[in-house]
Amino acid sequence: MDEIDRALIVATQGGLPLVCEPYHAIGEQLGLPDQEVMRRLQALVDSGVIRRIGAVPNHYAIGWTANGMTVWDVADELVDALGAKIGALPFVTHCYRRPRALPAWPYNLFAMVHGSSREECSAKAGEIRSLLGDACRANDILYSTKILKKTGLRIGA
Repeated sequence: MDEIDRALIVATQGGLPLVCEPYHAIGEQLGLPDQEVMRRLQALVDSGVIRRIGAVPNHYAIGWTANGMTVWDVADELVDALGAKIGALPFVTHCYRRPRALPAWPYNLFAMVHGSSREECSAKAGEIRSLLGDACRANDILYSTKILKKTGLRIGA
């Protein structure tokens, strides 16, 4: 990654400009042709520096007002394989492996689900529970009550 790539990340980390030709606008800002902006962004995606470029809908605006972080206690030797299966579910937006904090916190697998109600989130958690089967020893759902931060990682210029 060079200084142009870094400038490109800084210019796009808050989102693409909401114009007809966003890559052209970014190129004008950075003094690059739009084709170079697209080539470099694709290279950053291909290398894993950027995970993806896509729309991020506001789930509250589309009616998903219930947000539940489902937490699961599964055997450590199974957590990666099970996490991959859960993370592939279309209704799971984030899936993480996290360390346990025994004895109070036995959970090592986390999966975020959204719905229009807690009942909908609970039903989605039930689908995850079915997928985990006997590998699940315990689980819970932690519901959001207030938004404290709503941005991804930001790097400075």
